[in-house]
Amino acid sequence: MTSDIDLDQESPAQGQLAGDSHQFLTFTLQEQEFGVEILRVQEIKGFTRVTPIPNMPVCIRGVMNLRGTVVPIVDLRSKFNMPEAEYNQFSVIIVVNVEQKVMGLVVDAVSDVLNVNRDAIEPAPDLGQNVDTAFITGLAKSGDRLVTLLNIEELLMHDQEMAVAS
Repeated sequence: MTSDIDLDQESPAQGQLAGDSHQFLTFTLQEQEFGVEILRVQEIKGFTRVTPIPNMPVCIRGVMNLRGTVVPIVDLRSKFNMPEAEYNQFSVIIVVNVEQKVMGLVVDAVSDVLNVNRDAIEPAPDLGQNVDTAFITGLAKSGDRLVTLLNIEELLMHDQEMAVAS
């Protein structure tokens, strides 16, 4: 069973790093690795029941009650048009703060916290005008792996606006 991790209190890992270094919480979706800025992460929760809401975009699975706050839950597999997978003991909800709103991201598993120097981040690739990469901050090189760094505001605020407009 996955335990919850609360990141509300600033720890040395969240504090200022020397130089041009940034920290990202990394997670997996369909064996691909992604990262979000650690300062955007409020906490990590084991997957719990989500209450569906009618007429929401497909990627918004519903809402959950987080200590009295109703939090919309976005399934990133669905958001990225990946095949659905059953939630299991490794599935987690990453609770993030986006423009003064709290939202949850369902991911396959959390990996680790990655320290990345600015010079180890490549810009998002230009894949042509038919491919939207506005939600990609860049690609972090760490050893022989590439981690897709997400612009969480760009990724989630479009869904939030759609949910409010519905």
